[in-house]
Amino acid sequence: MSDKLKDIIKTQNEQQEPGIDHSDNIVQLVGFIIGEEEYAVPILTIQEIIKPISWTRVPQTPEYVLGVFNLRGSVIPLIDLRTKFGLPAKNHNDETRFFVLKQGDEVAGFVIDRLTAAIRIKKTDIGPPPDTIASDESMIDGVGKQAGRILTILKVNKLLERDF
Repeated sequence: MSDKLKDIIKTQNEQQEPGIDHSDNIVQLVGFIIGEEEYAVPILTIQEIIKPISWTRVPQTPEYVLGVFNLRGSVIPLIDLRTKFGLPAKNHNDETRFFVLKQGDEVAGFVIDRLTAAIRIKKTDIGPPPDTIASDESMIDGVGKQAGRILTILKVNKLLERDF
């Protein structure tokens, strides 16, 4: 886990609200920005968050698959979430990060515009996806509401699903 993520988690733990039940009623997520929107995934599905490194383009893959990169001997596909979500591509900057998600045997890297924070949110503050997009095929697991902000919680299994 990167030092920045460890610092975010430490800060989040220090800022916990008194009186909140920190048992299974709390969901721990990592928030990130793509375009103008904030998204989140469960913290335990993140294997690593790193600064961008070089990757190799793979021919005949969808536009949003940038290619593959080598992370300590493992070759991992790299997916640009901006392009996957229908936004125009953007040059990487100092805030751009790659995060590596792992669920079971599935692993992939994703390009995000900016990391926001480790988030602890009550399950009761997470609603279902809007009816217009609620389906098993949707990437949206739910919508979290916290401190005046709304974040879209993504289904990790759908992000990791291979269609290339």
